[in-house]
Amino acid sequence: MAKPTVVVVGADKGGVGKTTVARTLLDYFTAHHVPTRAFDTESPKGTLRRFHPDISEIVDATSVADQMRIFDTLSTADANVTVIDVRAGLLSPMLRSLRDIGFLDAVKKGQLNFAVFHILGSSIASLNEIEEMSSFAADGRYFLVKNFINNTNFFEWDQATHAAYFRKFKDAVEISVPKLNEMAFEQVELASVPFLTFVANKGPKGETANYSFVLRGYVRHWLGNVWGEYDRIKLTDIVAGGGIASSGPRVQVVSRS
Repeated sequence: MAKPTVVVVGADKGGVGKTTVARTLLDYFTAHHVPTRAFDTESPKGTLRRFHPDISEIVDATSVADQMRIFDTLSTADANVTVIDVRAGLLSPMLRSLRDIGFLDAVKKGQLNFAVFHILGSSIASLNEIEEMSSFAADGRYFLVKNFINNTNFFEWDQATHAAYFRKFKDAVEISVPKLNEMAFEQVELASVPFLTFVANKGPKGETANYSFVLRGYVRHWLGNVWGEYDRIKLTDIVAGGGIASSGPRVQVVSRS
């Protein structure tokens, strides 16, 4: 049986586009036919659940009972992959909890697969998170995600600063998420559907919608670029069981009803 895979998406700093990245991951796994479930820790009103209500639950990541809902069910859930969208300020505490409950030891023993998508901002405070986060992800996969949600500049103008932060953890892999056209992003927000569903011109219940052809094109192109990054890092290889090509399908018109 395939080993459970846990993907944590988060940052201690807010406003860096964590949920947007989590949504692209859910669409990516859906397109690759990987059974996936998600937990939205923005309790009590979750943003991720608004876009993926069929596969996501809202939890309080600081509650032991809710931690049990997530981690006690890893081996019994129908989903191979569990994506956890961690709200701002909770990534470090959650990783410490994973250490304390023995989750990281299980990863080290090869019983579980684990990946951290650390979403970065351009501030020094955000970059300072790297050193602390890397110590928790030593036995999993640690991805530094530069999300250009606000045309962010990640200190490439200062190579010394860039080197000082981005190379602190030698096993970290950088991912770049390009900026999505503002009007297209806003239209998807209003539609409250997954990116793939928007591209397919479908509504929340699978009904035919009337989204702009132009805006759907922008979303399709953007999502293809994001998925190109996931293909590059062979994201599906973290899913146990094999049989899933790492160079998966491009963005297609797929709806989720």
